[in-house]
Amino acid sequence: MYAIVRSGSKQQKVVVGDVIEIDKTDEAPGTALSLAVVMLVDGEKVTATGLDKAAVTVEVLGATKGPKIVIQKYKNKTGYKKRQGHRQKYTQVKVTDIKL
Repeated sequence: MYAIVRSGSKQQKVVVGDVIEIDKTDEAPGTALSLAVVMLVDGEKVTATGLDKAAVTVEVLGATKGPKIVIQKYKNKTGYKKRQGHRQKYTQVKVTDIKL
């Protein structure tokens, strides 16, 4: 059994026991969260409607950071150069339960 969950603007496929990264939340490590379910697959049975009661429970493991992204802008013959870096912040969570 697996589920497609939504966290922020992203959707991810999860199975019980998976460790995934979601957008940063202010929850302390060890607390439980519930993620919105978009689709649920159990063998041959696919459920995509009526998922108001379905829930995926996750446990917060801690905060992490994504890879460093370097943004460079350059315009020829004008001397314009700009360099900027970015590192996205995530929360690492472990899927503990999937309920229909």
